[in-house]
Amino acid sequence: MTERGVLLWIHGGGWRARSSEDGAALASLGLRVVAADYRFSHQARWPAQLDDVRAAARAARAAAGGGRPLLVGGDSAGGTLALHLALRGVDRPGDVTAALAYWAPVDPLDDEQRRRRPPGDDPWADLLGHPPAAGDPATADATVASHLGAGVPVLLVQGRDDVPVPAAQAVELAGRLLAAGHPTHLWLTHGGHALDLARPDLRAVTAAFLDNVLPAARAD
Repeated sequence: MTERGVLLWIHGGGWRARSSEDGAALASLGLRVVAADYRFSHQARWPAQLDDVRAAARAARAAAGGGRPLLVGGDSAGGTLALHLALRGVDRPGDVTAALAYWAPVDPLDDEQRRRRPPGDDPWADLLGHPPAAGDPATADATVASHLGAGVPVLLVQGRDDVPVPAAQAVELAGRLLAAGHPTHLWLTHGGHALDLARPDLRAVTAAFLDNVLPAARAD
């Protein structure tokens, strides 16, 4: 199969651990999957994690020789970082080909998400070093919708019954992305959090998205 592009995969885990999903299932779609590491929230506060995945993206781009499209993807908290990286850019806005975000939390101020978590368990507070708050610069900076407008295509995949990440977050973000001029594909499907990337519907929607963002590099 022709290698269509390089996918920097950013793992989930609430910014404080590493999830088991490594993005390897997407390699069969013609992508070279490269893993990114970043400091956890007990090691460094936001935006250190964005700095780390930017460094990983530069290394992946250099290793690929600069001749292949660079896409970024991730699951859960890693999907949030992938969205930030794609929308804000590695070195400048627009230098990432596309983002693939699977069940990513995107709004630190979502009351429903707070209600669903045990008292005192807020990954956003750990990431920022304080509880998220309206008007707080760090909270605004960590909010994905604060960084729209570069026109980067985005795939959002979300389970309808996701408990840690309410599906309404993906629906609202999709609308805001479209309004800001981002080609956006939202796949709202059955299931909860941390779905299997090899599941037929997830594989099909990801393949279709890639066919749209990489039309000149379609697999043989």
